[in-house]
Amino acid sequence: MIEKGYVPPYTITDKTVNLISAITEVITKITIHDNMSNNPKLRRDNRIRTIHASLAIENNSLSLDQVTDIINGKRILGAPDEICEVKNAFEAYNKLLELNPYSVKDMLLAHKILMNELTDETGTFRSGGVGVFAGEQLVHTAPPANQVSHLIKDLVDWAKKAEVHPLIKSCVFHYEFEFIHPFADGNGRMGRMWQTLLLFKWKSLFGWLPIETLIKERQEEYYKVLGECDHSADSGKFVEFLLTAIYDVLYEIADTEQVTVQVTEQVKKLVTFMGDKEYSTKELIALLGLKHRPSFRDNYLLPALELGYIEMTIPDKPNSSRQKYRRVENAVK
Repeated sequence: MIEKGYVPPYTITDKTVNLISAITEVITKITIHDNMSNNPKLRRDNRIRTIHASLAIENNSLSLDQVTDIINGKRILGAPDEICEVKNAFEAYNKLLELNPYSVKDMLLAHKILMNELTDETGTFRSGGVGVFAGEQLVHTAPPANQVSHLIKDLVDWAKKAEVHPLIKSCVFHYEFEFIHPFADGNGRMGRMWQTLLLFKWKSLFGWLPIETLIKERQEEYYKVLGECDHSADSGKFVEFLLTAIYDVLYEIADTEQVTVQVTEQVKKLVTFMGDKEYSTKELIALLGLKHRPSFRDNYLLPALELGYIEMTIPDKPNSSRQKYRRVENAVK
């Protein structure tokens, strides 16, 4: 429990120190290439993956494709509450990076957006007791409702003033937030989202990293470690768990970017040659002086489409014999 003026207990192990070092090294590698900030489509895709994973952890049954369709304004068949969860989460994440992670007022605003029409207590701390269940078994009883306001204030004050590495701080905050369980509903979503905000204020690339996808894949371990930390009154193991997830996501992105860097020159060549005209596949192959159609598709066309630098003239019929391609406005030069 967070008491006034109290530093949350957490143990920094050799593993924690090594993970921080490894994460910093990978961040440096990603920052050098900086494909994330130059690629709105990649940022959007990662944001959608984040939303899908975070909601799936809370038992939302919609698939990644369905979540994508909802965010793109398409109608889908699904439970109204689950569709509402997606729309709310997308709006909340769009607003998130403008918020102050050390403002309780901003935290309440984020909850109001995230849980709009999903619970009676939106944008306000819970008015009653709450417990966390694994099936029918009670695994955690949160502090009484009348303590929540000052516990959250003390936690936010600690996070603002503590001279501790941002990676450790964000993980400890995440654990303590879940321990307090300040809201009637949406605590898991809020805790993960607020950790993203804390990390974003340290390094902007964290605003677009789908860390939730790794937590979802390790969901059973996620709750197991939370329980172990409750019993030991020390969030050290949870810090290690989250840092491992963060490292794995960053490593995956850094590895992907190595491939992206290799195809960039080919994509740039394609985009430059296209100018402002529309071309069929055959015309593009001739324009580039190529002969091997599969190589053109794999090294030029598909990467350019994936990166959002070119688009189809008939997107709803990708295999149409009349299909052509054009450069997207403000595409890479």
